[in-house]
Amino acid sequence: MLMRISVFKWAQRISLSAWIGIVLLTMHLVMAACATWLAPYVPTAIDTNNMYQSPSMLHVFGTDRYGRDILSRVIYGGQFALFISMVSAVLSVMIGSIIGVIAAYVGGFFDEVTMRVIDAIISIPGILLLLVIVTGLGTGTSVIIFAMVLSYMPGVVRVIRATAQEYVTRDFILAARLRGERVKNIVWVELMPNIRDVLLVEFAMRASWIVLSVSGLSFLGFGVNPPTPDWGLMINENRSVLVLSPWGTIFPMIAVATLVVSLNLVSDEVAKMFGIDRGVRR
Repeated sequence: MLMRISVFKWAQRISLSAWIGIVLLTMHLVMAACATWLAPYVPTAIDTNNMYQSPSMLHVFGTDRYGRDILSRVIYGGQFALFISMVSAVLSVMIGSIIGVIAAYVGGFFDEVTMRVIDAIISIPGILLLLVIVTGLGTGTSVIIFAMVLSYMPGVVRVIRATAQEYVTRDFILAARLRGERVKNIVWVELMPNIRDVLLVEFAMRASWIVLSVSGLSFLGFGVNPPTPDWGLMINENRSVLVLSPWGTIFPMIAVATLVVSLNLVSDEVAKMFGIDRGVRR
């Protein structure tokens, strides 16, 4: 009974915009996880007798220039974007937080060199860095994840380093040093638990940005290969017939927009819960 009351009170504290974000994000996660059962057609099935169909009872979102069902492709299209985004965001936050905390704790020459390298990476325009990596190494899933991590990890380093610097002079850190604790123990036991709120916000923020980057790469032809269903690829394939049949472009654009908006709304709520100003942290 007490647990039920506490959950109800917690739910009441969540804003309407956050609930909208949670619902949209849950919808995307369910569609990606249950695409096999939710999609009415095979997403790669070509039907030349039904090209450029408008939305109807048989094809709710219509069909594209190959007669493929757009609804099925939209449902399946979230799998690649979500997988790449979640994995890349986790790795970016993990690696960035470790580097940032160590730089803040060790300081001195190590901190100076680390931050100059980070500044050098950040100075390269994000889309240019991504294109250079995928052009040189290929367009495989692992390469795209590597490109995303290298592009977004430096921003995490700067934020986490600035946050950790607020704690390295605290009494509990000085006490740990006097006890002879190793750097590894101080980082994992003393510093990391105190910045977990910032880590959660950073994860949500980076995930939303990575979704846009993944879709952008697919739109430019550096993501998945046709006929794999992917939102960015779908927009690119159907943009030439936007006037004739806009459905193949509009619906994947809506899918990208709703996923990015949901992640931003959720990250805003997480930031408010922990009293973090996103505008300052970024």
